[in-house]
Amino acid sequence: MSILLTTPPTVEPISLAEAKAHLRISHTDDDTYISTLIIAARRIVEIQYDLSLLQQSWSLYADQWPVDGVFAIPLSPLLSVVDLKVYGDDDVAATIDPAHYYIDKASFPARVALRRGRVFAPPGRGTNGLELKITTGFGISAASVPLEIKQALLIIIADWYANRGDTPDSVIPVAALELLSAYKNVRLL
Repeated sequence: MSILLTTPPTVEPISLAEAKAHLRISHTDDDTYISTLIIAARRIVEIQYDLSLLQQSWSLYADQWPVDGVFAIPLSPLLSVVDLKVYGDDDVAATIDPAHYYIDKASFPARVALRRGRVFAPPGRGTNGLELKITTGFGISAASVPLEIKQALLIIIADWYANRGDTPDSVIPVAALELLSAYKNVRLL
């Protein structure tokens, strides 16, 4: 399954003012650099922890219907399923009625399960014949992001600002890793 970001978040979980207060900086000389660090810190946490911190839209693509009838959602938290489409060989999409699947937010990761006993025509396209559009994130505003994640982001930003790539240590400081530990998605092989 491949995944494509279709609508990025419209705000960041940490404002420039919050980052500067944490860094104890009052001048504006590094505002652009600090703003870049905010974005980079959010993105590295989202990538490493399979999270969407703020509301964003994604399209998940699959070549065929899952054998077990379940689409595991690779990002959390799942806010909603916008729609499920199957493409014909003419690249025209048909939307699957939501009555034919259900959303399981109680599982981790969340998943979309096809209802049993339903027959689904195979996609006409050989690749990316199925598209599942989802909305993920803790919410639309920075206030919806859990405080421990925001604190971890501030620690990462401060570390990156102070060291600027001078240290050979991990990308994420240990204190931030501890704050993020509850959000680690453990994968069993």
